[in-house]
Amino acid sequence: MSETPKSKGEMVIERIMQELDPQSERYRILATAKQFKSSWVELGEKLLDVQQKGLFRQWGYESFEDYCSREVRIKKPTAQKLTLAYRYLEKEEPELLARRTELKPLPDYRSIDLLRQAKEELDLPADDYANLRRTVLEEERSHPTVQKQFREAAGDRLPADPALPLRHALGAARRLQNTLQPLPEIPAEFVDTVTRLVNWLEAGESEQGG
Repeated sequence: MSETPKSKGEMVIERIMQELDPQSERYRILATAKQFKSSWVELGEKLLDVQQKGLFRQWGYESFEDYCSREVRIKKPTAQKLTLAYRYLEKEEPELLARRTELKPLPDYRSIDLLRQAKEELDLPADDYANLRRTVLEEERSHPTVQKQFREAAGDRLPADPALPLRHALGAARRLQNTLQPLPEIPAEFVDTVTRLVNWLEAGESEQGG
């Protein structure tokens, strides 16, 4: 059975790792980043340390965001959610951090960040926060489910979603793309233009969503 092809980000990380001392903190962070999907807690912890100590400057980067995007290969919103989610667990749910040694993974970091927002930024009523906490930490529901409950509980406390117009535009562009496919005489350059538009909108949505 062939191995799953490596992403561009993974190849960049591995190339940098080849030039580093395997015992160095910089190497260990990149090794953790390669396992990001299954070990977000470790990556969040390490990135928070890099941010607080300014280690990225020692490694030739002007900012923490620049280090994350160019070396660890994650976008600014993702890095922010990871570090804030870890800090929240450290402060509010320290007993959960012991689960990092278990086979059972912690909830999605995005769900943890929503729980953090509910606690630190929106000051939800105690009952609403308790229900959201139960959904995230005890019932371990999917992130879309958590996100829906979060929005319903937050109500008017939430600012307008800046990504909403982008999502609407992306949906319209995809519908146009699908509509053009059965047409036999549509000029190729028109199809290419719509495809490039869809790709551009998808990249923008990914950047905002983290």
